[in-house]
Amino acid sequence: MRRNGDKASRRRFLKYTAGVAVAATVVATGYGVYELIKRADGPEPSSQPTDERPTPPGQYYVDDFPVYDITPNRPGFDPAAWRFRVWGAVENEVEWSWDEVIQLPTVEVVTDFHCVTRWSKKALVWEGIPTQRIVEFADPDPDVVQVMAHCAEGYTTNIPLEYMSMEDSLLALSFNGEPLTPEHGAPLRLLVPQLYAYKSAKYLQGLEFQTEWEPGYWENKGYHLIGDPWKEQRLSHDPGSPI
Repeated sequence: MRRNGDKASRRRFLKYTAGVAVAATVVATGYGVYELIKRADGPEPSSQPTDERPTPPGQYYVDDFPVYDITPNRPGFDPAAWRFRVWGAVENEVEWSWDEVIQLPTVEVVTDFHCVTRWSKKALVWEGIPTQRIVEFADPDPDVVQVMAHCAEGYTTNIPLEYMSMEDSLLALSFNGEPLTPEHGAPLRLLVPQLYAYKSAKYLQGLEFQTEWEPGYWENKGYHLIGDPWKEQRLSHDPGSPI
């Protein structure tokens, strides 16, 4: 039975994630993720990744950070009115206010960031709520295949469920030690570092769990439904698309 979101849902989530903010863990993957710091009031990262790491095919590193939006005017943010929803084919639907979201347990992730237009950034530091915990708490139906991210300016993108369940995917609240700025998706951004950056949706307002493959904004325009940079899944005709 599905339960509507309220303050009790946040309390259930906090109880569920009570053991999250503990010691540091090093994540070694082939995708450019180097350090995951589980946060309470613990120390900042004590080590940084080296430059000796693989680069996805066709990518090159840049010093600046290009910023893209689908509209010329970024959406505003009213903390009193803002809401974040989780809904769809799940056991536990929730809706949280901004004050409730910023009290949820967070982690820090140090990772590279790969844009589908071929530039990449090295060793960016993000802090946020692990989407893995959101997925586990929401308890998706067995036939869920993807999560659609919904954003304030109308942007959407579909994320395969397996990537939402990876420990380095976040609902990001801060970037390189500072709260997110509007150009980087404030107040809340989805971070899915295992995939091209068009999956890391800015101005995030909700996650909809779905039982069928459905394209989002750029996917409807020909971008790949999955977008794995290590397989160069840039366009819908590249290999590995589920439909």
